[in-house]
Amino acid sequence: MKQLHRRVVVTGLGILSPIGNTVKTAWQSCVDGKSGIDLIDIGLEDNPVKIGGRLKNFEPENFLDSKEIRRIDPFIQYGIIAANQSIENSGILDSKIDLTRVGVNFGAGIGGIDTIEKNKVLLAERGYKKVSPFFVPGSIVNMISGLVSIKHGFMGPNTSVVTACSTGNHCIGTAARSIACGEADIMIAGGAEMASTPLSIAGFIAARALSTNSDPKAASRPWDRDRDGFVLSDGAGSLVLEDIDHAKARGATIHAEIIGFGASSDAYHMTAPPEDGRGAALAMSNAILDAEINLSDVDYINAHGTSTPLGDVAETIALKNVFGESVPQISSTKSMTGHTLGAAGAIESIFCIKAINEGVIPPTINLDNPDPLCDLNYTPLVSIEKNVSVAMNNSFGFGGTNSTLVFKKI
Repeated sequence: MKQLHRRVVVTGLGILSPIGNTVKTAWQSCVDGKSGIDLIDIGLEDNPVKIGGRLKNFEPENFLDSKEIRRIDPFIQYGIIAANQSIENSGILDSKIDLTRVGVNFGAGIGGIDTIEKNKVLLAERGYKKVSPFFVPGSIVNMISGLVSIKHGFMGPNTSVVTACSTGNHCIGTAARSIACGEADIMIAGGAEMASTPLSIAGFIAARALSTNSDPKAASRPWDRDRDGFVLSDGAGSLVLEDIDHAKARGATIHAEIIGFGASSDAYHMTAPPEDGRGAALAMSNAILDAEINLSDVDYINAHGTSTPLGDVAETIALKNVFGESVPQISSTKSMTGHTLGAAGAIESIFCIKAINEGVIPPTINLDNPDPLCDLNYTPLVSIEKNVSVAMNNSFGFGGTNSTLVFKKI
């Protein structure tokens, strides 16, 4: 970020996840190694996947009016609520700010598939006149950014990045660059997803991507030799990013600084990573270069770590290729949250920031029998206390897209 002149800090955090609907509760569950995966019923006959990570004790009526709820897909609801949490946490609405200098960059990996499915049924069974007039605006990915901007009067850049499971990281990274280059003073950035629907799960089953483990709490097991796929989950994560001088001038609480962002492409396959993890390694190297730090400065990596047979090995190889014999402490919080697709990068960025703030590295649960090909320090089973000055977050997605963020204590 330094070559773009302005330093970017994080002044607000917001989250909805299977392990908690506030930053405080989600982080405590994370530190405690508490799984948010449960049995779910999606109504598919002979469905081999019966588990998922849905939000618990969540009532959208507590946050949005009934008319708004009817008009927008659940993923948009999640994004708005997480964004509002982060905005409240930042205190920007209590400060005198120039609304033309505040923007939003919020995405999703899939978007409004729940709304798409339901309106397709209405079309088939009752005809086109029964399709909602809000079907299109209520399901498109950029509507989180749009509605957050409308609600708060934010007139700065209004964008969305869609890069599958890298979405959250890409939204945060590109939003940070909007501030660094002087396009905005404040950006609300993150990702949201609600893809635990019949059609979505059927598609991932067909791709042989999901775990068929019948034990919900043990199903997401990154780097374990018994892993058999990822667990599909829902959620949202939001960060308020701000120019450091702007944040200090209004007396904001600063959670961390974003010092690096790296992106790359595998240029290899629609869904599978190259065996040597070269694209992932390039994203990490680009982020380190952007951060202008040494490899030895990195204290913790929140890995992509989805619990897939190919992906976990490829990321392990990529980490070795970047860091050599001195790979930092790693963990995968997806072992607890499952994989929230487009929300993952934002949720896991929050966990990186909390690791910096609290001096605790969350565990990789269910790592009972490590895969011999995965032989790094993945913080198995229990969290550890450790001073974390620099943390890195990896997110990789279908299409071979890769992203890495670097956060620093301030």
